Amino acid sequence: MFNPSQADVRRYFCAVYAKARAAQALEALEIITAQWIDEHPEYHADLHDADTAVATVYDESAGRSNPFLHLSMHLSISEQCSIDQPRGIRQAVELLTHKRNSLHHAHHEAMECLGKMLWESQRAGRAPDGNAYIACVQRHATKD
Repeated sequence: MFNPSQADVRRYFCAVYAKARAAQALEALEIITAQWIDEHPEYHADLHDADTAVATVYDESAGRSNPFLHLSMHLSISEQCSIDQPRGIRQAVELLTHKRNSLHHAHHEAMECLGKMLWESQRAGRAPDGNAYIACVQRHATKD
């Protein structure tokens, strides 16, 4: 199982950003990564220097979100949808995308559900509840 460190993840995003800016060939996952990076120009400054990115502490209480966590969640949801795991997530995200008329906005709402599922799982010391995650995304798709 692939278990990258925080530094590995940050270096990966910085490397993809650099390759995309230099118009270098990208691998399949890097293409998806670069697309999500493009959707978030507010994070571009954080991606310029991998050493600084690795050393930076992102403190939400200071009003600064962690771009690497955010982009990682986009990638996670993209991968979940591509393989439909947990089963039903693809349809739930598609419904939400249709409702919001934006894959990007749908992902942001799905992130709330993903984060909640992971937090509850860790707090309870049990496996993540994929059904609750999907139900949460579906609820977002049915509300105005």
